[in-house]
Amino acid sequence: MAKILLIETATEVCSVAIAVDGHVVALAEDLLQPNHAARITLLIDDCVQQSGISLDMLDAVAISRGPGSYTSLRVGVSSAKGICYALDKPLIAVDTLLALAWASREDIEVQSSKFEVRSSVFELQTSNFKLFIPMLDARRQEVWTAVYDAHLQEVMPPQPLILQNNLFYEFLQTASKSVPAEVFVVSGNGAKKIGNDLIDENVVLSDIQNCSAKHLAGPAEHFFQKSEFQDISYLEPHYMKLPNITTPNKPLF
Repeated sequence: MAKILLIETATEVCSVAIAVDGHVVALAEDLLQPNHAARITLLIDDCVQQSGISLDMLDAVAISRGPGSYTSLRVGVSSAKGICYALDKPLIAVDTLLALAWASREDIEVQSSKFEVRSSVFELQTSNFKLFIPMLDARRQEVWTAVYDAHLQEVMPPQPLILQNNLFYEFLQTASKSVPAEVFVVSGNGAKKIGNDLIDENVVLSDIQNCSAKHLAGPAEHFFQKSEFQDISYLEPHYMKLPNITTPNKPLF
């Protein structure tokens, strides 16, 4: 039974969970206060208390590696590395966009299994020609996005995208040239930028909007079973943008 601590800090959400064999048994998150440095250890302790699984009982630690905010990712990755160093645990890195795509695929499967299901959801679930497009808000009209097929294999790598001047449609057309698609499933907090004028009958907005540590459970378990671990010393997060470090105009002394 793989017991994995899951840490998500790629966006304004600070979220921690513990999963056993890919199933979340504890979840603690702060959706309102973007103060990851002050909250993350408290959330970890909360999950330990909920689950009864102490940190030394863990089999691995999984971190959401971005793309995301520079400061918040540094907090999450530093916390994960510290636990791994101290307790000699392996480190798993999950791309944030992959976690969102994974969660949106699972959401479709859950909805379609309900007794009463909307026909559109059923058709979406049964279609073999769908692409998953997670999006992370990168301010203004920019998002970070990627494309995954129905088996969550990467079709287009993580990249920035401006949602203006038909660039979104051009992006969809480029993606569907690699893998023919009938449906595009858009998820993540960047999905809200897809206005009505950009949505057509082939674009479906997923209910998966916010990043959450619970979304790491599936991919983290997958990587654990394949022993795909990171070198703790060299893992670097995937930042949307590097910090703007300026030089003072006047000498300090």
